Amino acid sequence: MTRLDIVAAGYDAVYAGLASSATLRRIWHEHALGDEYPEGFEHLSFVSAAELRSILKALRIPSGGLLIDVACGTGGPGLWLARESAARLVGIDASRVAVAQARARAKQLDVSHGATFMVGRFDRLPLQSAAADAVVSIDALQYAPDKMDAFAEIARVLRPNGQLLFTAFEVHAERAAMLPIIGLDPVGDFRPVVEQNGFTIVGYDETAGWQDRVTSTYEAIRRDQNRLVSEMGAVAVTALAFEVSAMLDQQIFQRRVRMIAERSSRSDD
Repeated sequence: MTRLDIVAAGYDAVYAGLASSATLRRIWHEHALGDEYPEGFEHLSFVSAAELRSILKALRIPSGGLLIDVACGTGGPGLWLARESAARLVGIDASRVAVAQARARAKQLDVSHGATFMVGRFDRLPLQSAAADAVVSIDALQYAPDKMDAFAEIARVLRPNGQLLFTAFEVHAERAAMLPIIGLDPVGDFRPVVEQNGFTIVGYDETAGWQDRVTSTYEAIRRDQNRLVSEMGAVAVTALAFEVSAMLDQQIFQRRVRMIAERSSRSDD
């Protein structure tokens, strides 16, 4: 079993338990997302309503264009961006459970006619080359087993001058060593990796208030661990505990950043 298989199995368990866990949904709403977050588009990430609006403004997605959501989870942010921009959406995630839930959510929100969700890997996106107008990824690329391969694959599926916008955690490499969830190449600064794969960086900044939101979310999960086990099962909570410990105990995250980059128009990149 590969590192990505291990991570995907953990997320399968988490997403399977999410539907039956009012406690986890409450924790994520109160501590990670906030009251302004659009109802029906929730996600196990730390993207806020303000961030969603800024992502929509920054991305130049033409009406009817194709937006790819890499590591889409249950699809919330990508579906919201696609709805607001009138774009077509392809969401890709390694978790089969998350993909099934994303498909169900698209039907529930009555946007399934323009949204497709598929199982795929960071380094093997099931898409043709130069197919996408824009790619988005929310709080996930730090988990790619090989970051160079992941960004090379994103560059492949983007058309020339297409845009990539992502949020991700930059980590302390020495603290993240040997953690399966981070892969073999923990990244302390995403800029060199992005530039080496044919992108021009348009914007890069640390997201405001990320530490407080992440810490309070994970502390709440730890406090309610027994209740979460009863609602989600021990396997799901154990998978969550790896991430909680990485932040609270090992403190591997040094920054949560937002980057927007443009794919080179050169055909030989």
